[in-house]
Amino acid sequence: MTPAAPTVRTTCPYCGVGCGVRAEARDGALIAVSGDPDHPANRGRLCVKGSALADTVGRDGRLLAPTVRGREVSWATALDAVAEGFAGTLREHGPESVAMYLSGQLLTEDYYVANKLMKGFVGSANVDTNSRLCMASAVVAHQRAFGEDVVPCDYDDLERCELAVLVGSNAAWAHPVLFQRLTARRERGELKIVVVDPRRTATCEAADLHLALRPGSDVALFNGLLAHLARAGAVDREFVHRCTTGFDAALAAARDDAAGLLRETGLTRQAVATFFRWFAATPRTVTLFSQGVNQAGNGTDKANAIINCHLATGRIGRAGTGPFSLTGQPNAMGGREVGGMASQLAAHGDFSPASRERVGRFWKAPAMARAPGLKAVALFEAVARGEVKAIWIMGTNPVVSLPRADAVRDALRRCPLVVVSDCVALTDTTACADVLLPAAGWGEKDGTVTNSERRISRQRPFAAAPGLARPDWWIVSQVARRLGFEEAFAYTGAPQIFREHAALTAFENGGARHLDLGGLADLTDAQYDAMGPVQWPCPADGSAGRGERPFADGRFYHADARARLVAVRHRPPRQRPGAGHPFVLNTGRLRDQWHTMTRTGTAPRLFGHTESPVVQLAAEDAARLGVDAGDLVEIGNGGGRVMALAEPGGEVTPGHLFMPMHWCEPFTGNGRVGVLVAPATDPESGQPESKHAAVTVRPQAVGAWLRLASRRPLPAALLMAPVSYWTRLPTRSGWRYEVALQAAADVDDYLAGLCAAQPHDNRIEYSDSSEAGRRLLLERQGAIEMVAFCAPGRGALPAASFAADVLDGALEQAPWRLLAGPESLDADCSRLVCTCFGVSEERILQAIAAGASSAEDLGRRLECGTNCGSCVPELKALIAREESSTERAVRHAV
Repeated sequence: MTPAAPTVRTTCPYCGVGCGVRAEARDGALIAVSGDPDHPANRGRLCVKGSALADTVGRDGRLLAPTVRGREVSWATALDAVAEGFAGTLREHGPESVAMYLSGQLLTEDYYVANKLMKGFVGSANVDTNSRLCMASAVVAHQRAFGEDVVPCDYDDLERCELAVLVGSNAAWAHPVLFQRLTARRERGELKIVVVDPRRTATCEAADLHLALRPGSDVALFNGLLAHLARAGAVDREFVHRCTTGFDAALAAARDDAAGLLRETGLTRQAVATFFRWFAATPRTVTLFSQGVNQAGNGTDKANAIINCHLATGRIGRAGTGPFSLTGQPNAMGGREVGGMASQLAAHGDFSPASRERVGRFWKAPAMARAPGLKAVALFEAVARGEVKAIWIMGTNPVVSLPRADAVRDALRRCPLVVVSDCVALTDTTACADVLLPAAGWGEKDGTVTNSERRISRQRPFAAAPGLARPDWWIVSQVARRLGFEEAFAYTGAPQIFREHAALTAFENGGARHLDLGGLADLTDAQYDAMGPVQWPCPADGSAGRGERPFADGRFYHADARARLVAVRHRPPRQRPGAGHPFVLNTGRLRDQWHTMTRTGTAPRLFGHTESPVVQLAAEDAARLGVDAGDLVEIGNGGGRVMALAEPGGEVTPGHLFMPMHWCEPFTGNGRVGVLVAPATDPESGQPESKHAAVTVRPQAVGAWLRLASRRPLPAALLMAPVSYWTRLPTRSGWRYEVALQAAADVDDYLAGLCAAQPHDNRIEYSDSSEAGRRLLLERQGAIEMVAFCAPGRGALPAASFAADVLDGALEQAPWRLLAGPESLDADCSRLVCTCFGVSEERILQAIAAGASSAEDLGRRLECGTNCGSCVPELKALIAREESSTERAVRHAV
């Protein structure tokens, strides 16, 4: 009998929910994952990405050895190259000429060591993070309102509120485990849900009210709400008088904006009145906001407009109330704790003389940075100007994710020294590196992360790092020692670093800062290893559990202990459409993918729901442009161009587009949507305006489409002209491609090139003059090496998943039957709706036809929707669509 696999309790490496994971590993290999029922963040549930973690670990695609200018070297040689490069740059150009760009994927211990080195010993605050792109505006709004970056809510508030307002948050896809807690209570009649979002997302399917406001008009809406609260007598005057300042100025600004509320937001009077009435009448209200608020040229003001409404009504510091910033990354909060942004010092310090002196004295630092450093967008602009001459990028992919992504790539190619630490060998950013350092990945790292509710959880290793990969804290410490700081960076493990971090948060705190981990500063290594989830500020005895509720006593962290209502005014987005660029492009997430796909892109099943870069546009716009579903279009502006497939529908309003942020060059050509985002930033937070780019859309003629699957990656030459568009996705045994050729005359040469690139000893081909086009299968020693289908239009091709099934051996048929296509085999090639259990749209429609009339009924029959729940809105939409179709058929028959 095979012994049970050991179970390691760890934390999911994806979003800021911070779900606990039970990882079952045998011989260092992950064989299964499940949600940890004892973790308070998720209570045993996982989203589809978390459920697929076992599919995303392994050696394939890993960076396994250090390289210097393309040559594999020893760790000693690579570390010497980094240290000598930074030391030489510092000697010649000073501390402002060097920089680090970090990631919310790092563990707190990694973040801490990097910030300590740069800000305390190198003397440069040019240390920023990709968290600048997702929650910097929330950070500054918290600091302005509360005096400290403190999220005042926790997940239990979602169980106690009676009104949940989601602003700029597609939580059904981005934070599905939390969203299911809300929808379960709504279905029991315990709360109402309001969604404020220009786009009709999956989250809206569970809303009692959807406010599809004009993009960028959030301040006008919440200023209007503040003015209404004052008129309706819903202001908590005693709380405002005792615990806040700035109310009169904030209300005056709000009243000015309220006069033009309907004009600026584009909302109906009835919808606005309903929202205002519900908010005023519901003391237990939580407002959850995310990237739709933060990623704006006035993102900080948007967040403060929301916070103002909670302060004015005293809805903070009490159960079931508060403004709740949902972070995007697993350790965005931990990075904020240790000063991971260019505008911060460790332990929620700033650059005031007192804070600099306190942190410097604790570190015994010889060269404390004297002022805030360059924020992300400005940092890479300084690289482009040649002012930053050495940059170290850790665990992130700025050549995809930053605004004007092409300019970022060009800047890195010209930079004298680019160091990249990553666990993935091939990304758009690693291609620009002079020195590549192999980092340990999830399942190999030991440390902590902090989620959106201030809860610290352990990430524990269950496998040894492959090749020569090492933890990020170790890599930074080794460079620090070579720079002459051996005593301050003599770390031997993550527990030692965590104790130092915890001690710094308590150092001369005395209640001045809510962040206080003093109860954890004396943990032994064994206690650290066994530490359960703990929320800060943690109990003085260091026990795991829930920390005290922020602001429950009405005291805040400004010098006068009062919160600030900040007077804000509506300002239109920085980027506006015009005659040359008439469309507004919004960017965001897909349901089953993460960031730039470096992790989720290795799991074939996570492409089952969405397998191509698509751009959503209104049906009216599509008709005017002469574009049908699946047609190739170019979206462009002065920053560059991207290629995507059109998806007309009702998700966006006329004049607006939506495109996912994930696609990058390992998976598609010309799909990096960041090239279209202008480097316009919030003046307070430095966060870029990623939700509002002015663009043009042009249909692209295609001579022929190909869908193929191959055991070997296609040579780069086969993805260049005459190819105008391509995608490359993994299968279980190779790769599947979709390719658009510019002209039908290119087909013969292209198919010949495919045959020349693939070793084979048998070629089977079918061709006719109808829409079926050309079909090709190559065999080698009796096994299929490649299968390709070519036709004038995408609609004439079998689904891309069919080609993958042929390659993977899922369809055991004679080659001529395989070339005949899925119809002859009665194969289900419809897209996956439920990725967790592999349930296709066709199976769901069959179940509906057989009598399934609810998402719960579908779950009982097919299991779909019973794990993470992120497909539930789509299940309900399919039921509604089929019921509507049946009703129309009945009416027609009558």
